[in-house]
Amino acid sequence: MDKNQTEKVNLLIIGSGPAGYTAAIYAARANLKPVLYQGIQPGGQLTITTDVENYPGFPDGIQGPELMVHFEKQAQRMGADIRYGLATKVDLSARPYKVWIDEEKIIEAESIIISTGASAKWLNIESEQRLNGYGVSACAVCDGFFFRGKDVAIVGAGDTAAEEALYLSKLCTNVHMLIRRDEMRASKVMQDRVKNTPNIKIYWNSETDEILGEKTVEAVRIKNNQSGEKVEVPIKGFFVAIGHTPNSDIFKGVIDMDEAGYIKTIPGSSKTNVEGVFAAGDVQDKIYRQAVTAAGSGCMAALDAERYLSEKGIH
Repeated sequence: MDKNQTEKVNLLIIGSGPAGYTAAIYAARANLKPVLYQGIQPGGQLTITTDVENYPGFPDGIQGPELMVHFEKQAQRMGADIRYGLATKVDLSARPYKVWIDEEKIIEAESIIISTGASAKWLNIESEQRLNGYGVSACAVCDGFFFRGKDVAIVGAGDTAAEEALYLSKLCTNVHMLIRRDEMRASKVMQDRVKNTPNIKIYWNSETDEILGEKTVEAVRIKNNQSGEKVEVPIKGFFVAIGHTPNSDIFKGVIDMDEAGYIKTIPGSSKTNVEGVFAAGDVQDKIYRQAVTAAGSGCMAALDAERYLSEKGIH
C-alpha cells in the first residue's frame, strides 16, 4: 500500500447520526481535531423520517433530513473534519488503531468513537418503501403522535412490538396487530397486557399482503397464511416492529457485544472493552433509540475520549 494512503488522527468518529455529529461537535470544541466518516447513510435513520416533533428546541417541529443538516453544519463550524466514506475493516490489536475506509485508505487513530447506528428491519414490500414517512414508520414513539384518534396497524410479535402496540393504543382509536404465527414471542406479562387492551385487535397467522394508498397510507390488506383469506382494513398509519439490526459487523470478535450485535458499554460511560474505543447511539442502545438519547451518548463519548487522550498525554 502506498504510504500516502495512511493518515494519523487523534480521534476518528465512525458514523454520522445524532450520536456521531454530537460527538464531533464536542470533540472539535475540545480541540481534538476529530475526523468523522459519514458511512453508508449520512445523517442516519432521521434522514428517512419526515416530521420530527419530539427533538427539543424546535417548537414547530422539523423535518428529519433538515435536522441532520443542522447537526452537520454545527459540527463543521466547530472545526470537525467531515468526510464521505465507509469504514470497511478494523485492526484494534494495538495503538494506533487501524481503520480501513472504502477498503482503500487506512486511518491510524489514537481513539475511536463508534456511532454506526442501527437499521430497522423491514418487510421488504414495495408499498412499504414507497409510503415510508407517509404513514409507514418503524418507530411508534417517534411517530404515533401524528395518528391520534385514528386507526393504525402494527406488525411484530416480540416485546418491542407489544410495547409499541400498547403505546399506540393510548393515542389511536384502534390498533390492528398482525402476528405471523399463532403465538407471540413477547414475555407473558406483555402478552397479557396486549390481550387485555380493548382497542388492540390481534390477527393471528396473518401477514401483510399490501399497504394500500397512493400518497399516504389508506388501508392494509391482510392475508391469513393458514386459510389464504384476505381482508382489507382501513388505517392511516402502519408500524413495523420486527426489530433492528445494529451496524456493528466490522467490530465482531473484537468489541464485546450482546447476542443481537449491540455493542456493550461500561454502565455510566461510553467505554467498550477496548481501551480508547467508545460507542454511542443506537449501535449500543437497544432500549431507547431516540435522536435525543443518541445525541446525549455522543456527548458522553466525546468527553470520555477527551479524558482518555489527555491521560495518555496525546491531548
